[in-house]
Amino acid sequence: MQAAQHSSICNFIWGVADDVLRDIYVRGKYRDIILPMTIIRRLDLALEPTRGTALAAKAELDALGVTDQETALKAQTGLSFYNASPYTLRELPTLAGGRQQLKANFAAYLDGFSSNVREILDKFDFRRQLDTLAAADQLGSLLDKFLSPDINLGPHPVKGADGSIRLPGLDNHAMGSIFEELVRRFNEENNEEAGEHWTPRDAVQLMAQLVFAPVAAELASTTYLLYDGALGTGGMLTIAEATLHRLAEERGQEVTTHLYGQEINAETYAICKADLLLKGAGDDNVVGGPEHSTLSNDAFPNLKFDFMLSNPPYGKSWKSDYEKIGPGGRSDPRFVIQHGGDPAYSLLPRTSDGQLLFLVNLLNKMKDNTPQGSRLAEVHNGSSLFTGDAGQGESNIRRWIIENDWLEAIVALPLNMFYNTGIATYIWVLTNRKPPHRRGYVQLIDATQWHTPLRKNLGQKNCELSETDIRRIVDAFLEFRETEQSKIFPNAAFGYWRVTVERPLRLPGIDPERAYKSAEIRQLKAAAANNNNGSAAPPADSDTAAAPNANGAHANAPAAAHPVIRKIHPKGAAPDPLAGRFPQTIQGQPRVVEYEPDPEQRDAEQIPLLHPGGIAGFLQTEVLPYTPDAWYGPVSVKTGYEISFTRHFHRPQPLRPLAEIQAEIAALEQPGGGAPE
Repeated sequence: MQAAQHSSICNFIWGVADDVLRDIYVRGKYRDIILPMTIIRRLDLALEPTRGTALAAKAELDALGVTDQETALKAQTGLSFYNASPYTLRELPTLAGGRQQLKANFAAYLDGFSSNVREILDKFDFRRQLDTLAAADQLGSLLDKFLSPDINLGPHPVKGADGSIRLPGLDNHAMGSIFEELVRRFNEENNEEAGEHWTPRDAVQLMAQLVFAPVAAELASTTYLLYDGALGTGGMLTIAEATLHRLAEERGQEVTTHLYGQEINAETYAICKADLLLKGAGDDNVVGGPEHSTLSNDAFPNLKFDFMLSNPPYGKSWKSDYEKIGPGGRSDPRFVIQHGGDPAYSLLPRTSDGQLLFLVNLLNKMKDNTPQGSRLAEVHNGSSLFTGDAGQGESNIRRWIIENDWLEAIVALPLNMFYNTGIATYIWVLTNRKPPHRRGYVQLIDATQWHTPLRKNLGQKNCELSETDIRRIVDAFLEFRETEQSKIFPNAAFGYWRVTVERPLRLPGIDPERAYKSAEIRQLKAAAANNNNGSAAPPADSDTAAAPNANGAHANAPAAAHPVIRKIHPKGAAPDPLAGRFPQTIQGQPRVVEYEPDPEQRDAEQIPLLHPGGIAGFLQTEVLPYTPDAWYGPVSVKTGYEISFTRHFHRPQPLRPLAEIQAEIAALEQPGGGAPE
């Protein structure tokens, strides 16, 4: 389709809203009428050649008493939809009667559509709009606009009196592109929230390339299943499908694809289902509506998919889903699993942001019984890289992914790439079949500077990824080598231990030769707090040596005004020298004596997994030289993972030369002076 034709049709339909709806609806409601009317007109024109055949088939089926007529009527049209009403859209304004009769005839026409089209109209809540349009006497005007001879939304060309083509027909792809452009304009007009933004086509094309390019040579003439758990308007699935077919054809392969998806927003789902119809794609495997939340009501729990792409909502609460999946998420095996020796390893992040759960959902749908396994790409904002401390859901998800060696790469996209948000965005690329040279490694690609400025901003989108930009990013991904924009790290480089470091409690009046029971310690603490205005800390000029722990960690402890306090562990647990404990027999019974920790001096250290010597090595070099009486309890150790693009790609600005600074100061000190030009 020529760009001029595309623009002309989009502008015409966009103008219908201002011409007909301005005094009836606020601008934010225009799409509730314009989008379904565009769908209706396209379907009406697509059905024109087979209308007589379909009506004859319906009459025959009615005579035979057949109630389930869907399959037979679809076969008559050769399409995945039909309309068995006695009217066409063009005939409606010519029928006798006033505005109410026109409304009734139009409603009867809509009832003649197949169930999949009626579902789309119901999700748009379009029938309710007929009352408003009829009451304002604008339903006829709306129909007249869409029946205008100046545009052709049908698949067949419109010819002039001399037989020449006056208006070319639109194939399914061209019509889908027009529909997507209308959706984009309405989304921009309505200023959608950042977490509900429209994914631009260039970003989706990049995602598709990152998913398919590494395995393009391995594509075979077989059936592939594609899935999107945050379906939106379906653009990712259709672009991914087109990319897969093109790559297969280039290699002489003929593939069959089936699209699956799930979307919670009813209107967005209706747009997706309509777009699939307009493009001639099957729509039976997409579900949507408020009752179909991916997080709490997985529509495809037993299916595995070859390729998956998704752009989940960012920063959006999933509290209602959390309540549906039960306390702690234990009723859903996707989110509470066995990992790292923990039989109840939780992948549940905070309820304020559920974007990483959509990634967990995709990973649960990977194929593990095929040579290619599964490949997937998902868009996230920066919070997915680092939010959540060790042991919390977000960190647990990153740990689960990286320790399973599923993460291939993360690509940082340019800012202002999306229409309604300027936040930083990243594409995660994952697979359960890494090639040998990638195993054990993660690639980070900084593509923030690889973009092309737009001649005119589209909302907050002021740049795009040209074909050259996409090729450059994909090449960096496939080459898998260190450059200024590409960094490669072993998996463990993103992991760390979170360790609680303790210091012993020191109180006045303590017998250093005995151990105290818990009740006694509470009394001593209370007395010390009262005597020291709430503080039990020793004075700065301490001069009493601290007692060593079992492994001698305190041998060189600084002097302290008060001795450390030791307590009895009543359970007789095994001695733990790393926690400052040592065995002792009290009244003939074995006990474990340990130092009472001081909560005021408790600290947490984040120790890289790759630190020489591990936790002990870190404490020996970074902690004990400054606090020789410190220790940690192994039970406090938690493993976390985070990914910092800033740390790995930060390019510090060089310091200004000293001579330049001195000259500036000298100029400022002069009477009436100022900074040099």
